[in-house]
Amino acid sequence: MSACDLSVRIASLVLRNPVLSASGTYGHGLEMGVFTAAAELGAWVSKTVTLEPRGGNPAPRICETEAGLLNSIGLENRGLEHYIAHTLPLMAAADTVVVTNIGGERVQDFAELARRLDGESAVDALEVNLSCPNVQGGKLPFATDRVLAAEVVRAVRAATHKPIFAKLSPNTAGLGEIARAVEGAGADAITAVNTLLGLALDWRTRRPGLATVQGGYSGPGIKPVALRCAWECARAVRIPVIGCGGIQDAADALEYLVAGCTAVQVGTASFADPALPGKLAREMASLLAAQGIGSARELCGTIHDGREARDAVQAR
Repeated sequence: MSACDLSVRIASLVLRNPVLSASGTYGHGLEMGVFTAAAELGAWVSKTVTLEPRGGNPAPRICETEAGLLNSIGLENRGLEHYIAHTLPLMAAADTVVVTNIGGERVQDFAELARRLDGESAVDALEVNLSCPNVQGGKLPFATDRVLAAEVVRAVRAATHKPIFAKLSPNTAGLGEIARAVEGAGADAITAVNTLLGLALDWRTRRPGLATVQGGYSGPGIKPVALRCAWECARAVRIPVIGCGGIQDAADALEYLVAGCTAVQVGTASFADPALPGKLAREMASLLAAQGIGSARELCGTIHDGREARDAVQAR
């Protein structure tokens, strides 16, 4: 059985395989080194980095559910200066592509983060967390409005030469329109999608599972929704789409490729098995080879949906 070529291209980056870690679930990648070698992943995606340190939300901020978990971490991180001085030098030594996820409360926050990271050679790409609340616009997430989302991406594009991944939210209507808007503003790829809004409570105590009441729902329960979102984005744009949501095994990951994604991100499943992201690429290659498929790229966009998803993907 011949080897399967898993390499994929996203903008100017060539990834050895289409498996990335998802922001916020894998630390900065460094923490998982005892479980998975960096070289086993196509890329590490950092936790969200903000300009200033953030303490995050009060506890409890993690709550298990029947088919996943809810979180309300609140973007806890030590801020950009600490990230550049202490984290990036360690990530630079990793044998993989490094993607820094950035978040802000104002458009200018994103632009400043991009500007300051543009000169950092250890950063190969930026992922823009558009689910951050816009404090100047009623605290609605940037990702819920195509004009605001495009404004953020346009500001980041003006501040950096690095590839930009725009991470979108499923908690909105018109996702295809938002995807087209960020593509037009200069995004090089789209990550689809972030967590769904959810709530858990105990009817006996009348108390919610999270101190913030609602939070982001992730895990296997969201896969059908996230897969539909990724498919919708892939139909709407001509830039690569990175699928994210509910991936537990290689078959899940391959479903995202069929739906039109170029690559995938693995998140919540890493909590149960920190070595999973490293295993997935090997398992994907085995499944593809068993079907006589010579590369991951051959599978992208092959869904029989009666539309031109495959043509759009192959033209990228």
